[in-house]
Amino acid sequence: MHYMKWIAGAIAGASMMVAATAASALTVGFAQTGHESDWRTAFSASMQSAAKAAGIDMKFSDADQKPENQVKAVHAFIAQRVDAIIIAPIVETGWDEVLKEAKDAKIPVFIVDRDVKVADRSPIVARIAADFHLEGKLAGAWLAQASQLGPWQAKHGSECNIVELQGTVGSSPAILRKKGFEDVMALFPYMHIVKSQSGDFTTTGGKEVMESFIKATDGLKGICAVWSHNDNMQLGAIQAMKEAGLHPGTDFLMVSVDGVPDEFKAMVAGEANASVELRSGIGPEIFAVIKGYLGGKHDYPKWVKIASTLHTQADAQHMIDWWAAQKKGG
Repeated sequence: MHYMKWIAGAIAGASMMVAATAASALTVGFAQTGHESDWRTAFSASMQSAAKAAGIDMKFSDADQKPENQVKAVHAFIAQRVDAIIIAPIVETGWDEVLKEAKDAKIPVFIVDRDVKVADRSPIVARIAADFHLEGKLAGAWLAQASQLGPWQAKHGSECNIVELQGTVGSSPAILRKKGFEDVMALFPYMHIVKSQSGDFTTTGGKEVMESFIKATDGLKGICAVWSHNDNMQLGAIQAMKEAGLHPGTDFLMVSVDGVPDEFKAMVAGEANASVELRSGIGPEIFAVIKGYLGGKHDYPKWVKIASTLHTQADAQHMIDWWAAQKKGG
């Protein structure tokens, strides 16, 4: 009889411990930009797997590239009294009111990837992201050198006229990548952007913009290079160029940002030349900061920087093999 009572008590105690653990599990709301690119899809997958590994209940919202959807999602997270909010903002502006609401509710906010412009940044614990300005500078520096190499210069001349595929208008990567690239251009008077248009970070957008560039320049006559704010637009541009009978990667230097598998495949095929890697698998780093802050560590820098790396045709196959290994869990 005493034994049965002991068993019943043990079961009850275990049930209470499970209930307490469930009650104490962290709940985090993540307002994601959308699924406009291969990089974004990989980033969302990294966040979901990292949340699961960290034992965090992540409420995920895909805004489908609509800023109003993101703001609504953050309002909903606040109403649900989540422990923390993560925002990957579509655009920089329009965040003051909802961030004040989060501050009043004493819910810490973490900005990831893109940045925001607000009058009061006190609700934001930290931004965890790469340096978009540096990415633009790395792309510009590579192009400044590549366009002046002996064989290229002998074939095309010293001047390098560039067409630019911009990202989403008003987004921090579009603004800062452009500025970084142009800061390098200012040092090299032979580099000129002659056409620039937004492809909204999508493959379809990049293809449509390139088709318009091809028409406006009579088949890209006098164009040295294509500079794209992300790989997906560059991949769309490559499609348009090939359909027009042009030869990207050989007759035109192709440089972009993200470092997604299909871009590396294009490099191996000789249709792209360089890409600045924006790491997508940063979910573990983001949740490490969030758990650390909620656990009492409050000395994080306002900007936790993620490193960027320039890749070219020389290491493209290595990067394809690396991505394949990651997919297999190797």
